[in-house]
Amino acid sequence: MAKSYAPIALTLYIAFVFIQSLFFKFTNSPETQYIFGTLDGWAGGLGFPGLFAQHGIFSQYVVGSAELIASALLLAALLPGLHGLRPFGALLALAVISGAIIFHLFTPLGVSVLNADGSRDGGLLFGLACGVWFSAAILLFLSRDIFVRWLPFGSAGA
Repeated sequence: MAKSYAPIALTLYIAFVFIQSLFFKFTNSPETQYIFGTLDGWAGGLGFPGLFAQHGIFSQYVVGSAELIASALLLAALLPGLHGLRPFGALLALAVISGAIIFHLFTPLGVSVLNADGSRDGGLLFGLACGVWFSAAILLFLSRDIFVRWLPFGSAGA
């Protein structure tokens, strides 16, 4: 019984985290400006200016769009007949959130992010990201049979 409800709970958690963050990303909130501005400054120092800028390849709009697509795939996979979408949504969520975790850990952004009011979030965004990572990894594991069927060698090996 827990196995049947686990994908629903994990999907809803990922979709909640991703979708609630879209407002901040798509409205260019001060928090988003700080996060992507910090990352863009860091990337510029490495010789990649504009990478995280508003029109860069990893802008808040690109990241937000990927989060929206992952959420849509995962939520659609809850519908009968669309379960095959789950591994793709989980894989996209895992890819996006892996980037977020890496940037929190290995750039000046840090684990505790600055809020618009000057306070720190105490690692809240990082904690949510870790929760999304584990949720997506579990969903991918639970969907491994579907995922393997989509691989070129999947039908021969299954």
